[in-house]
Amino acid sequence: AAAEGTLLAEITRLLDNALQARSRYMRLADRASRLYAPVVHATAALTVLGWVLAGAGWHDAIVTGIAVLIITCPCALGLAIPTVQTVASGAMFKSGVLLNAGDAIERLAEADHVVFDKTGTLTLPELEVVNAADIPADIFSVAGQLALSSHHPVASAVAQAAKARSPLMGAVEEPGQGVRAVVDGVEIRLGRPSFCGAAALVAQTGSVDPEASVVAFSRGDQKFLFSVRQGIRPDAAKIVAGLQRRGLKVEILSGDREAAVAAAAKVLGISEWRAGVTPADKIARVEELKRSGVKVMMVGDGMNDAPSLAAAHVSMSPISAAHLSQATADLVFLGRPLAPVLAAIDYARKALHLMRQNLWLAVGYNVLAVPLAISGVVTPLIAAAAMSGSSIIVMLNALRARKVAGEASSWK
Repeated sequence: AAAEGTLLAEITRLLDNALQARSRYMRLADRASRLYAPVVHATAALTVLGWVLAGAGWHDAIVTGIAVLIITCPCALGLAIPTVQTVASGAMFKSGVLLNAGDAIERLAEADHVVFDKTGTLTLPELEVVNAADIPADIFSVAGQLALSSHHPVASAVAQAAKARSPLMGAVEEPGQGVRAVVDGVEIRLGRPSFCGAAALVAQTGSVDPEASVVAFSRGDQKFLFSVRQGIRPDAAKIVAGLQRRGLKVEILSGDREAAVAAAAKVLGISEWRAGVTPADKIARVEELKRSGVKVMMVGDGMNDAPSLAAAHVSMSPISAAHLSQATADLVFLGRPLAPVLAAIDYARKALHLMRQNLWLAVGYNVLAVPLAISGVVTPLIAAAAMSGSSIIVMLNALRARKVAGEASSWK
């Protein structure tokens, strides 16, 4: 493929778009600041002419006009949003959250429904093949090599358990299904049981370990199932409860088996969940929620989550996610705990509140200060002090974004 058609180029474009994005309130402040110059200069000129026509001398009229120019400096308005964003993004970083979009804070503050992927998101990214002793060594070796061509965390567990080092040549990944390749004229597959023609073996494995995820392997008529387990993130139940207390509805959309998803949902206290969903199913559910007026926050880690991450109102991925998911997500969180997800929402809501406050402070300052300057009761020195004072007030108010109350604990 040409350089501009590669995955790396796509990721670069996504990141460039994110860096160039500006928040709605930032754009509002920018537009207001652009109008400031002509409006302020016209106001100052009219003030001078008005005082001259009223009988004042040119010196006094010009001094009054200068006071108007000084007191209406757009510093407070220009600082109102960027200072909050800077302070909030710094606080989020300390809580283990990285911003990947300029307007992520505002969209995150508006979210009222959280959709979680299960594997690698609600659960830890590290997986273990629990039935490794039951798989023939030659099958394990080939399956591990094939697994290296997949971005799915379950496949990564197979590759790691097999200690595979080199992927098979010509392997093709079908998103949401699995990986296939041809070896010595025989097609081999690794992925969903239905993709590998091994659906008949799933019931037996499920009865042994209902919480295990399974990945199937087929080579001709040979069928095997790898049973893989991973632990729930240590604070996941606490964070889910915290999200629900904040009025957010929580649900799970997972491509995993029903038994495994049901077990995780029960542990986490999530009543709404769907298992065995494909990437198309996930994006269809997100679109369905959006049509009903819901502001969806999607949290996922797999490459097959990228479409639903892009479709959601706001999206988040763990640092262990596939590169495409990280590039698509508006925020990325670090570490093993799930606490950064809750922290990000708390900081975003606080930041949005402070952005609105700062805009009203800047507007209110001008509503009070400009008439005083026009009336001539304010000298240029007092005007300079008032202008500086308004900027300081806005910045001090923005510093309140550094702390939030809640269960958002350390991510380290």
